[in-house]
Order: sequence, then structure tokens, then C-alpha cells
Amino acid sequence: MKVVVIGGTGLIGSKVVARLNDHGHHAVPAAPSTGVNTLTGEGLAEVLEGAQVVVDVSNSPSFADDAVMEFFRTSTTNLHKAEAEAGVAHHVALSVVGTEHLQESGYFRAKQAQEELIKASGIPYSIVRATQFFEFMKGIADEATDGDTVRLAPVGIRPVHSDDVAAAVGRAAVGTPVNGRVEVAGPDTFQLDELIRETLAAKNDPRTVVADPRARYFGAVLGETTLLPGPDAQIAGTRFTDWPARQS
Repeated sequence: MKVVVIGGTGLIGSKVVARLNDHGHHAVPAAPSTGVNTLTGEGLAEVLEGAQVVVDVSNSPSFADDAVMEFFRTSTTNLHKAEAEAGVAHHVALSVVGTEHLQESGYFRAKQAQEELIKASGIPYSIVRATQFFEFMKGIADEATDGDTVRLAPVGIRPVHSDDVAAAVGRAAVGTPVNGRVEVAGPDTFQLDELIRETLAAKNDPRTVVADPRARYFGAVLGETTLLPGPDAQIAGTRFTDWPARQS
């Protein structure tokens, strides 16, 4: 099976490509560095020739509100046009648990717009929604930092390892389109402020983490369960406390 992985040179994409190829599929990484640009359409027709599945794990180079919306709208529209012309039978996209509850954030508004475009495309699809990656903890801290203080809401979070996300995306790619969403999450639930506090302490980061129920998460107010998956989520096996990069 030929699977084209848009964003196939990034953190998740490169893992998806490797996993699919290891399982005997023909996975092709597609990114600007490989001559494929979903914003301009460059290289799309060529790379999609003979593809049965397209996996989109790409991300916007800018998280500014207008730029990120333009990226996901334009990229997804161009992809669907090229997929229809190539006869692609399954579109798989990576999204984020809780997106519909985070609409105060420009980034999550753009992800919601991407999901709506996928649903309306007429191409069979599967949307894999993941919780926050282990690798994203520092990014959460940095975004919430003011001076030497990190303000975070004391809400639930169930982080997941990028390897486990790639495995879930790979399973979706070779499976039957669900024409809906599936969720993947890590095995353990933490309190967001406590998790970041422990993470920074393990790295000897001197910043102070303060629990603030009014603190915004990338521009959005969080409820207690906003970042948590539903009861039918696929639960991955890698525990945050066992993640080697946390110890280094």
C-alpha cells in the first residue's frame, strides 16, 4: 500500500513513515524539503500518483491567528483537490483532544476548521486526536511564562509519547476509514501545573510554577476535563515517569 505522509519529515511524520515501511507498506514522506508544498500545491500531483492513503501530520510554521488559519485551510483544500484527482481512498489527519472546547485559541480554531473541511470533502477519512505529547511539556511551560513565573490552570492532563501517537496514526492509515474521530492518550492523568512543575524541576529549570484557575492555555480558558480524552480513547502504554528524555 502506498501511503503519502504530509509532514513526513517532522517529529510524528518521520515515525509514521518508519513504522509503515517496517510493516511492508510504501510510505513516502512529503514536505517542502522533499519538493512537496501543500500551500502552493507544488509536487502534490506527482507524489500522490498511485497512493491509496494520505496521512496529514503537518503543522503551521506560524501560530499567529491569521497565519495558522490560512495554513490549515489552504493546505487541506489543496490536499483534497489533489487527492480527488489521484483517486485517494482514505485521508488520515492528526488533531488534538479537546479542540472544540479551545476555540478562544487561534490555533485550535484553525484545527477545528481543518477538521470541518475534512468532514465535508467527500473523501473517506479518519481523524486521530491525541493528547499533548511528552515532548511538548517545555512548550507549554514556555507559552505560560511571564518573567520567571509559569501560570497554569490546575486541570487534568493525560500526556502521550510521540511514538505511541505515531503508532495510532499508522494503525488508522492501514485500517478502514472511520469517517469520524479516534482518540489516543497516555496511561496516566496528572494535574497540569504539577506536571510542569515536576518537569522543570527535573531539568533544574528555576522558573516558579503557579496554579491559577484563570490562566489561559494558548489563549483559551481550561475546564477541569478540557484536555482529557473521552472514555473510548486508545490508551497508550508509555508512562511519562518512564520516558528516558525526562530523566536526561
